[in-house]
Amino acid sequence: MTEPDADFAAYFAGQVGSVRRIAYALCGDWHTADDLVQITFVKLYPRWRRVRDGSVDAYVRRILVNTYLSHVRKHRREKVVAEVPDAPAPQLDTHEDLGQALRRLPAQQRAVVVLRHLEDLSIADVAEVLQLAEGTVKSQSARGIAALRAVMSRSVQPKEL
Repeated sequence: MTEPDADFAAYFAGQVGSVRRIAYALCGDWHTADDLVQITFVKLYPRWRRVRDGSVDAYVRRILVNTYLSHVRKHRREKVVAEVPDAPAPQLDTHEDLGQALRRLPAQQRAVVVLRHLEDLSIADVAEVLQLAEGTVKSQSARGIAALRAVMSRSVQPKEL
């Protein structure tokens, strides 16, 4: 194994878990998250020698988010289920968790919230990864958090007797 290949294998082994968690936070499905991670590292490998040491993590996040957004655009209407339901799904369960609430956000807004608040990236870093203006990151983050608060507060309201 050549030195760059060994470096890539070591990087992959050290980061695959973290990248998988980000992917799951973005899409809310472990199988899709695994696919996104695989595509991310497949796209990274040919560029491995050109990526600078300090920017590898940011580059991987950019590939992952772009892959996720592309996946959402391609599969916007597709929803795989084991059985066709007889009735529409309920709009909001009273015990909805954060993961379900995140999946209700638009794709780009979800990406901003995940990177900014779950990955604890700065506004500038999120703007760089998503190739957005910092003001857009701020507004998308504020709107996403407000939407999450609204959904989560509805889910913890006590039932009336």
